[in-house]
Amino acid sequence: METEKTQTAAVQTDDRDLSEQIKKATKESHTRAENTEMMLSFQRGQVTLAQYKLLLCSLYEIYQALEEALDRNSNHPAVAPIYFPTELARLKAIEKDLEFFYGRDWREKIVVPDATKRYSHRLRQIGEENPQFLVAHAYTRYLGDLSGGQVLGRIAQKSMGLKSGDGLSFFAFPGVSSPNLFKQLYRSRMNSVELTEQERNDVLQEAVQAFEFNIQVFDGLQKMLSVAEKQQQDYSPNSKSASARSIQLPQPNFSLVRK
Repeated sequence: METEKTQTAAVQTDDRDLSEQIKKATKESHTRAENTEMMLSFQRGQVTLAQYKLLLCSLYEIYQALEEALDRNSNHPAVAPIYFPTELARLKAIEKDLEFFYGRDWREKIVVPDATKRYSHRLRQIGEENPQFLVAHAYTRYLGDLSGGQVLGRIAQKSMGLKSGDGLSFFAFPGVSSPNLFKQLYRSRMNSVELTEQERNDVLQEAVQAFEFNIQVFDGLQKMLSVAEKQQQDYSPNSKSASARSIQLPQPNFSLVRK
């Protein structure tokens, strides 16, 4: 039976765990991210093919930057403990999904909002200047995807009427047999990272910023879709303005209908 002193020590240990500190620091941002229009569409089972295809484009840019930075810093003392490319890497899966939806020339068709470019730039910047900050971004992205991947994958498949999982590789983690056990391992590795007090505070701040980047990306994607939908209405056969103006969105936006 635990004594009061032992229980207090356990609580103090939890309070010093980096994973718990990030969870507390990002609680408000996490809630805001879950309540963006993009994420609510997933939760309600109403995600559209247009939303999902645009999301994949941004995820490609984000994970390309993140995984290049992780690979380059795999021996860094803060990165090495949480470096699991075999189990977690998403880039190849996203490329497979993009090829399914856009064809072999998908690289010429993807389009992303400015928020995605800012997010990718930040990942490359910290990969060069502050590799320890990658701990915050890897935790935010990978554990979020791993936690909701299977559920969101099923929702997306049903909502978009996809068959046999085609276009849903992003949600699959074949290298992880038990997501819950792996998350425990990941958190323990993360908690073992040695940081100074200032570095720890900076990582916590970066984790909050990581959520803010994701929120901005989700909002940016939704704005792109809103513009595309409005233009489709403006240039419908019954629109008097159809011949008076030219469409300004990049060409990829017009392939966002089910093939």
